[in-house]
Amino acid sequence: QVQLVESGGGLARAGDSLRLSCALSGNIFSNYAMAWFRQAPGKEREFVASLNWSGELTAYADSVKGRTAISRDNAKNTVYLQMNSLQPEDTAVYYCAAGFVYRTQRVDAWYYWGQGTQVTVSS
Repeated sequence: QVQLVESGGGLARAGDSLRLSCALSGNIFSNYAMAWFRQAPGKEREFVASLNWSGELTAYADSVKGRTAISRDNAKNTVYLQMNSLQPEDTAVYYCAAGFVYRTQRVDAWYYWGQGTQVTVSS
């Protein structure tokens, strides 16, 4: 069974950077496209970024484009989300997800989910 475990969240100040990690176990990592979503209190879960199995193709939400980078290391079964110039509106629980179509932003199109890691950004 596929399991995803996120790490790297925490407290940050506006303008700081954070790198989130997500490790996949239970299946062949390179079989999957990977994505990051986030959910702020009282809001729906929203797409942040995704990439295909090789990492050559990526997609980003407009809200993070230009200050966020998604990457993967298939040898380490890990996907990363590098977030720069953090803003208070980036405060959310960040989830990684595994699926088969990297370009979809629909929550229900992703098959496996981690438990999430909290990111809190103060002004």
